[in-house]
Amino acid sequence: MSGRRSRSRQSSGTSRISEDQINELIVNLQQLLPELRDSRRSDKVSAARVLQDTCNYIRNLHREVDGLSERLSELLANSDTAQAALIRSLLTQ
Repeated sequence: MSGRRSRSRQSSGTSRISEDQINELIVNLQQLLPELRDSRRSDKVSAARVLQDTCNYIRNLHREVDGLSERLSELLANSDTAQAALIRSLLTQ
């Protein structure tokens, strides 16, 4: 057993996670990723790829949210309608 793994087990106490649980979490992540969701169960995808794709997907979602937020801010800044005022008040809550 590696030193890192033994230290991890010592520091985690009763909150250890089994290899089976990790594998199940990887499968769950794979099902959340559009690019990997449709791959057949028989198509083995490495855990490293699932984790890398998950990180990339989250980064892309953050970029998309930032872009949409900017667009919404621009629209609200250029609009003086009652709807814009309502949306502004909802966003500041």
